Amino acid sequence: MKKKVVVGLSGGVDSSVAAYLLQEQGYEVIALFMKNWHDETVTLSNECPWLEDSNDAMIVADKLGIPFQTVDLSVEYKDRIVDYMFAEYQKGRTPNPDVLCNREIKFDVFMDIALSLGADYVATGHYCRTDIQVNADGKSVHRLLSGSDVNKDQSYFLCQLTQEQLSKVLFPIGELQKSEVREIAAEQDLITADKKDSQGLCFIGKVSLPDFLQQKLSAKQGDIIEISESNEAYSQTQETFATQKDSLLYHSTKRRYQISDGKRVGAHQGAHFFTKGQRKGLGVGGTPEPLFIIDTDVEENVVYTGQGKQHPGLLRRGLLVAQDEVHWVRDDLKIVLGETLAVQARIRYRQPLEKATLYNEKEGLFVLFDNPQTAISEGQFVAWYADEELLGSGVIS
Repeated sequence: MKKKVVVGLSGGVDSSVAAYLLQEQGYEVIALFMKNWHDETVTLSNECPWLEDSNDAMIVADKLGIPFQTVDLSVEYKDRIVDYMFAEYQKGRTPNPDVLCNREIKFDVFMDIALSLGADYVATGHYCRTDIQVNADGKSVHRLLSGSDVNKDQSYFLCQLTQEQLSKVLFPIGELQKSEVREIAAEQDLITADKKDSQGLCFIGKVSLPDFLQQKLSAKQGDIIEISESNEAYSQTQETFATQKDSLLYHSTKRRYQISDGKRVGAHQGAHFFTKGQRKGLGVGGTPEPLFIIDTDVEENVVYTGQGKQHPGLLRRGLLVAQDEVHWVRDDLKIVLGETLAVQARIRYRQPLEKATLYNEKEGLFVLFDNPQTAISEGQFVAWYADEELLGSGVIS
């Protein structure tokens, strides 16, 4: 008897080829399209309108001869993703809707629907891989591995998945290059073969973030303050601290600024509309080097900036993940209090993996990088790896 797979058919080329490959591998394939967003008033373009995507997905399903159905998850999406985003931005944090969408929607709500239809597996068009290995305790574990196409690897977006979820997912294009995926789509005459990849927020598309946030967060004028490099004091090295804990706390604590630390260079319409590391949208010119946002203070409604990508205010070696925000994909490899683990880590999608060390302390899990990282942002996810395997992740405090 054929195994049944429900594929999340998004209307893009990746999920289209995933469905085709599953069919070729002998699975009984059912296509479901997730409708998660209705409000098109905040989109900047027609790059990701749900109706066009739904039509393309339906045409692909018809071409492949597989059942097609649309499921409306807009209520769950608003409750779990959109409302969370508003709350995080209001606190001056920077959420990652793509990671949340995978954890809360695709591999939770959507997976439950798929399994209720009698599916053995759920499949998506993500560029990542899985396998099963026997660990040191003799137990079988599911590994989440980077996609073979290093330029498209999407394992970071799946960093919150569990062993139970991994046991029920398939990633058919994980071994392929993007160029190979498009070739297969063209060979099979799929309508999505040359379709551009969607951009912007998961299931919403390319949006003006201030316009999107202004649905609930009010505009409020405040000061833009420039902090000169001479006002920074990041010269201490690990050797200057009395204890390892002091070093971890120092390198992982973000610098707190005051208006008196710098000079006023402009005005903004709301600190919660800006994120650390952002360069565009400030409307301030005339500086020798471009201004980058090094911090925001949503309580005082102040945006702090510094000149150039190498401004010390953008750089930090460490970060902290609260204990209740630490997630291990490989629960069997988690470290106990007082233990350390050498890993490779990234704090954003497509960032090259960087050498780091995990320190499990009472205050939380510290991640100390060998080299300073740019624009470590509270609310984003840090993910840690052992070579190509993603071991765990957490929300940056």
